[in-house]
Amino acid sequence: MLGFPANNFKGQEPGSDSEIAGFCSTTYDVHFPLFSKISVLGVDQHPLYAELTAAKPAATGDGPFRERLKGYGVNPEKQADVLWNFEKFLLSRKGEIVARFAPDVAADDPRLLSAIDAELTKTA
Repeated sequence: MLGFPANNFKGQEPGSDSEIAGFCSTTYDVHFPLFSKISVLGVDQHPLYAELTAAKPAATGDGPFRERLKGYGVNPEKQADVLWNFEKFLLSRKGEIVARFAPDVAADDPRLLSAIDAELTKTA
């Protein structure tokens, strides 16, 4: 598990890297590595997210979340755009992008757990 903070979503992560790490640790009990804040959308999109979204332009579970965002005036420009914080990408042991999950797919969602288990059973 790796975290890449981004402030692309209604200014939810405006702080410094250390402020974000402290908030995530105390609020969400995060113990996985958090990297420096990057942009996941727009003209300054980080190359990592350009690759991730190009390889998996659709996310499992994004329909309901996408519709809910419209109610808040958030309408992603492209179908492949990251919708919100907590969007998840699953990579294989070889670094291949094998799945993508919408922000409202929880960490204990059976679809996510099943995909992780399937990858873990594969040999390198």
